[in-house]
Amino acid sequence: MKKVQQGFTLIELMIVVAIIGILASVAIPAYQDYIARSQLSEALSLSEGPKTAISEYWGSNGSYPTGNFTAGVAATISGNYVSSVTILSGSNAGVIEATMSSSGVSSGIQGKKLQISPLTTAGSIKWTCKAASTGGVPNKYLPTSCK
Repeated sequence: MKKVQQGFTLIELMIVVAIIGILASVAIPAYQDYIARSQLSEALSLSEGPKTAISEYWGSNGSYPTGNFTAGVAATISGNYVSSVTILSGSNAGVIEATMSSSGVSSGIQGKKLQISPLTTAGSIKWTCKAASTGGVPNKYLPTSCK
């Protein structure tokens, strides 16, 4: 009686390892970008309170507030991945700036800033987000609601 050999050859195993390596080289960077976008979305969530306060202030006064205190929001707003959310003053009055933490965050967005700007049109405010001019978040990490 003839004995049947079972198992994989070395070539077959090497091909499987090569395919897994190629898939991992594509999947890992895409996953890291996804994680960065999800962490950045916390900045948008934390900005909802200041957005409402700015809208109410603008409706009452016809101008934008010049800081968290003027708008009536907490002086320090932070989260797991966001170190601060502040309302800017001066020529950027009414703009909300969220600064990402410098540790515990994806490397592509550590310490980066996201600005959410109000645009007034026919009595209503439309919000747009963009990377800050200095130290801004790269566009590839912006959540889909910002694009």
